[in-house]
Amino acid sequence: MDGVRVAAIAGLTPLEELDRDPFLVDSRSQHEMCLRWAADKGCVVTRRLLFHGVRPDHCGLWSDVGAGHVDLFVAPNERVLSRALTSVAGFRAECERRGVRLETAGLEEPVYDAAMKANVHRRLSMPTAGYNGC
Repeated sequence: MDGVRVAAIAGLTPLEELDRDPFLVDSRSQHEMCLRWAADKGCVVTRRLLFHGVRPDHCGLWSDVGAGHVDLFVAPNERVLSRALTSVAGFRAECERRGVRLETAGLEEPVYDAAMKANVHRRLSMPTAGYNGC
């Protein structure tokens, strides 16, 4: 798959859901999972997308495909796709219609302890205060 250009899809989930489902809130970890998947397959991530409930035909999904910058989409798993899109089935159909593959990384989600949740909370609640997430 050398030279395959990937758009990594992460789902945007409100910080209020951190205790219930930290991985869905942690878009950084979602993108990191996609990066690991791409590296393992010899692909390169050329676009990172972050959506919540976007339509399958939304131009934000397809502009880089049309410009020839993206060959396939990858998301961490079906749960993330369900959060990012209004219709996963509709998106799969649109990918098929346009000849673009859709993959899920299917890697193990991180197990979040209190410290990890606190880091996610701090990073997402203070983005304009100069905090860079480290």
